[in-house]
Amino acid sequence: MIPLHAMNDSPNSLRERTARPAYLNFNEHENDFSLVSLTVQTPTSKQVPTSLTRPPTPPRWKTPEFLIYGLLFLIVFPFMVYSPIQASSESHPNYHLFQYKLSQGWINGRRVDISDPQYRSFRGNFLNLCALAVLHLVITKSYGFFVSKYGSRSTGKRNDNLHRIPFTAGFATLLIIGLHGSSSFKVFAIIVINYLLAKRLGGLRIAPIILWTVNLLILFSNEYYDGYRFSSIHPSLDYLDTYRGAYPRWHITFNIAMLRLLSFSLDYHWACGRESAQLSSVPMNARQRSSNPHSLASYNFINYVAYTLYPPLYIAGPIMTFNDFYWQFRRPIYISRDGLLGYAIRFGICTLTMEVLLHYMYVVAIKDAKAWYGDTPMELCMIGFWNLVVVWLKLLIPWRFFRLWALIDGIDPPENMIRCLANNYTVSGFWRGWHRSYNQWLIRYIYVPLGGSSNVVLATLLSFTFVALWHDLELRLLAWGWLVTLFILPELILGKVFTEKQYGTFWWYRHLRAIGGVGNVLMLMVANLVGFVIGTEGMKYLAGQLLGSLSGLGFLVLACACLFIGVQFMLEYREEEKRHGIYRKC
Repeated sequence: MIPLHAMNDSPNSLRERTARPAYLNFNEHENDFSLVSLTVQTPTSKQVPTSLTRPPTPPRWKTPEFLIYGLLFLIVFPFMVYSPIQASSESHPNYHLFQYKLSQGWINGRRVDISDPQYRSFRGNFLNLCALAVLHLVITKSYGFFVSKYGSRSTGKRNDNLHRIPFTAGFATLLIIGLHGSSSFKVFAIIVINYLLAKRLGGLRIAPIILWTVNLLILFSNEYYDGYRFSSIHPSLDYLDTYRGAYPRWHITFNIAMLRLLSFSLDYHWACGRESAQLSSVPMNARQRSSNPHSLASYNFINYVAYTLYPPLYIAGPIMTFNDFYWQFRRPIYISRDGLLGYAIRFGICTLTMEVLLHYMYVVAIKDAKAWYGDTPMELCMIGFWNLVVVWLKLLIPWRFFRLWALIDGIDPPENMIRCLANNYTVSGFWRGWHRSYNQWLIRYIYVPLGGSSNVVLATLLSFTFVALWHDLELRLLAWGWLVTLFILPELILGKVFTEKQYGTFWWYRHLRAIGGVGNVLMLMVANLVGFVIGTEGMKYLAGQLLGSLSGLGFLVLACACLFIGVQFMLEYREEEKRHGIYRKC
C-alpha cells in the first residue's frame, strides 16, 4: 500500500508497463464439454468457498430415483409446451381478442408476437446496433493500431490502455449527440452537475446523503416531466425540441447512467479516505477491482465521461463500477478468440430460441389483451410461466449483445444472467443470478452501507424499494419489491434452523430442501408475475381460478409435485458443478 497521490497513473509509469495482463477464460472446461458447460461462466465460478461444509456427493443421475424423475419430466414437459401453443392457435375461442397484436413473422408463414415494446424496439433496431458496434470497434481498433505503431517509438511498448480513455470519451460524446439530439445538452448538464458535487463533497460524511438525494430527485424529475421540453423554459426555444436524435427518450436510458454517476461519486468519496491500491503483477479478480481504489488523480473528468458514457454499455448495461472500469484500462484483460466465439454462439442460440417462442406462443399478446378468461388452470399457469421466460429472454438477449460488444472492445463487464430462469429454487440465489451486475451494484452501494447481513430486513426492504422505484413509479412494482422482501424471510429463517453444516449428511435433508424450494419457486413466480407480467389484477384472477375450484386445486397439487422433481434436478445440477470444481452462490 502507498500513500494517496503517490501513485503515478501516467502512461510512462514503470509499474503500469511491467504489469501482467489478466486472462479471461470463458470455458468452464477447456478440454471437454459436459452438462455443467450449459451454464455461462463467470470469473468467480472457480473460486472455492473458504469453508466447505461437505464434499460433493456421488452422481445420482443414473439412480432409480432420478431415472423416474427423468421419465416423468419427459411426460410432463411436452404438455407444458403444448398448452400455450394451443392457447395461441387460431381455433382457440379467445384468439380474436389478441390477434390484432400479432405481426407478420418469418418462420413457416406464422405470425409473431412482438407486442412487448421493449423487445420490439431492440429487435427492430438490431441491425442498426450491429452497424454502430462495428463502427465503434473498427475506429477503436484502428486508433489502437495507430498508437501502438507510431506512439510506441517515443514511449515504449504499452501494457495498459490508458491512451484509449480520451478517445473513448470523445467518441461517447459524439454518440450521445447522435442518439439524443438537442436533449444531449440535458444529459451533459446532469453529468457536469454530478461531477462537481462529487469532487466538492468527496470525503465529507454528508456526501453520500447529498449525492443520493440529488440523483434520486433528478431521476424522479426526469420521469415526471417526461425528459423536459425546451419550450417549457421559453417558447422561443421550442425549435430545439424538434432535434430529437435517433433515440429521443434519453431519460429512459438515463436510469442506467444514474447508477454510473453514483458509482463514480461514491467510489471517489471512499477513495478520499483510503490509500490507493499498489499495482502488482498478480491479476485482480472482479471483486478486487471494484473494491480497490485508484489515486485521487484518476477520478478526473475525462475518465468520468469515458466511464459514464462508455458506448457498448451506455444504452442498457451491464453495470460496472468506476473502479472496475478504470482498472481494466490500467490492467487490460486478455480475452481469447475462442471464448468470444463461444459467447457469440450462446447469444445466437438465445436469440433464435426467442424467435421460435414468439412465433409459436403468443403469451405476451394474451397477457396484454387479458384474453385469458375461460382458460383452464393449466393454460393460465403456462401463460404466466412462458411470459416469465419471455421476460428473461428479452432482458438476456440485449444484455449479452452489449456485453459481447464490450468484450470485443477488451472490457469485461459482469454477466447479467447466470442461470436459466427455470434453474432457480432460492429467492436469494435467484437475485444473485438475475441482473447480476445490478445486484452487485445494490450490494456495494445500498445493502452493505445500510448494515448488510447485520441488518438484513431493513437493508433488503430499502434495496428492493429502490429497485422498484428505479424501474418505474408504479404501485405494482412497489408491491413486487415488498413481496420479494417478505418472501425472502422464510428462506432466511429456515436456513438458520436447518443448516447444511448440521443436517447436510442426513438422507432427508435433500428432500426437505426440495420442499422448501417448491415454496420458493411459487413465491418467486407470484412476485414476478405481479411486478412484470399480469399485475395485481391478473394475479387475483389466477389465484381465484387455482384456489376456487377442485380442478384448480388438483392442478396446483400436481404442479407442486412437478416443481419438487424440478428442484431435485436443480440440486443435483449444483452438485455436478461442485464435482467439476465450480462453486456458485446462485
